Amino acid sequence: MSFSLPGFDLDAFIRATLAEDLGEAGDITSAAVIPPQVLFRGVMASRDSIVVAGLPIAECFFRALDPGVILDRIVEDGAYVPAGTDLLRIEGRARALLTAERSALNTLQHLSGVATLTRAYADAIAGTGAILLDTRKTIPGLRILDKYATRMGGASNHRMGLWDAAMIKDNHVAVAGSVEEAVRRAVTVGIDRIIVEVDRIEQIEPAISAGATHLLLDNMNPETLRVAVRLVGGRVPTEASGGVTLETIRAKAETGVTYISVGRLTQSAPAADIGLDFVTR
Repeated sequence: MSFSLPGFDLDAFIRATLAEDLGEAGDITSAAVIPPQVLFRGVMASRDSIVVAGLPIAECFFRALDPGVILDRIVEDGAYVPAGTDLLRIEGRARALLTAERSALNTLQHLSGVATLTRAYADAIAGTGAILLDTRKTIPGLRILDKYATRMGGASNHRMGLWDAAMIKDNHVAVAGSVEEAVRRAVTVGIDRIIVEVDRIEQIEPAISAGATHLLLDNMNPETLRVAVRLVGGRVPTEASGGVTLETIRAKAETGVTYISVGRLTQSAPAADIGLDFVTR
């Protein structure tokens, strides 16, 4: 079954990841220990309760080294599974599959970890009406994969990069001279989406008046967020950001903000505990 993500060269990722592990000498352990004709049957299973993300990508690693591998995917990405759940059955050439094992697991563990943490944050604001967003705080080179994982966990993607919306932050304002001037310049060049970070209530009206289409309310406590939302009055979407944790996110969501963005979804997610074990039948 084919799998692709727009804008992501999956084949190049698979090749580069395997090349990093193989070096020039290849898998010297498997070559020394396992005869070439030996077959391997195994089960990839979760040892934690997780949200699965990246299973089709893990399969691609095995197919890259053994095109004839038999893969039986038991669950789909986005599924929440309890500890001990079988995710994938695999049968093929032992040397090839064990060579691909670590690359497949590393990718699946990382992406499932991101999806699992994201689901915890999404569940924490369920029913409030606020929408969970990810950020650009992703592992370099893996942004599209990381943001795929947050979607599997229940978040919506924020900016994919510097190109799809303007985000005017404190340093931009400092260089431009004021919030109004920074926004004016973005409007002048014809940018449609202009997100403006404000960390003080008094910046809200100048930002909107100048043409901001979205306000990022930075590091505000719930009381200040309520005041900000009331002042905005629905004229533009509002986003709470900065210092958001599982302990604080619901209180911020209940202030009436449109969005809450959380950098730690991709920046601090622990890898899920997933293993691949040999089976005799």
